[in-house]
Amino acid sequence: MSSPAMARGGLAPRAIVVMGVSGSGKSTTGRRLAGALGWSFRDADEFHPPANIEKMASGRPLDDSDRAPWLAAIAAWIDQQRAAGQGAVVSCSALKRAYRGVLVGSRPDVAVVYLKGSFPLISDRMSRRRGHFMPPALLKSQFDTLEEPAPDEGALYVSVRMPPKRVVERIVMGLGLEPARRVGPA
Repeated sequence: MSSPAMARGGLAPRAIVVMGVSGSGKSTTGRRLAGALGWSFRDADEFHPPANIEKMASGRPLDDSDRAPWLAAIAAWIDQQRAAGQGAVVSCSALKRAYRGVLVGSRPDVAVVYLKGSFPLISDRMSRRRGHFMPPALLKSQFDTLEEPAPDEGALYVSVRMPPKRVVERIVMGLGLEPARRVGPA
């Protein structure tokens, strides 16, 4: 790993978008990261309108028109957290550069963390997952849509081959952040 990644403006991030395909561990990582930092957390799935969830549950991938209001709602939440002075972590597929552009935009204190994993690894994980609206059959469409972050986006790449605890440690270290102090016994 190179030197700590910073948010695009050279600032320490106050918001982090944890991105990757379905099954890469975004929600688990996002929750753990927010807990480690003492920041707010939201899963981008919470922002989907019911029509999007129904569409995905029926095995049909979303298109850009389906995603536009969803991305706008996530960006608005990031802005609310930043305005309140609260650190924020959101897990979001953010598969295309244009989607990350909506979420990061001109916000110099928003960082992107890309959870990178191979199709076979993530497919295996998804085949063991129960109760999620995203069927494993749509994983190929996610990989087909994925535009990995370009160097100018300044994203931190983290391998999902590691256990979740190590993934979070890599993110904290890679972004040059300090974990929140724990109160009481560890």
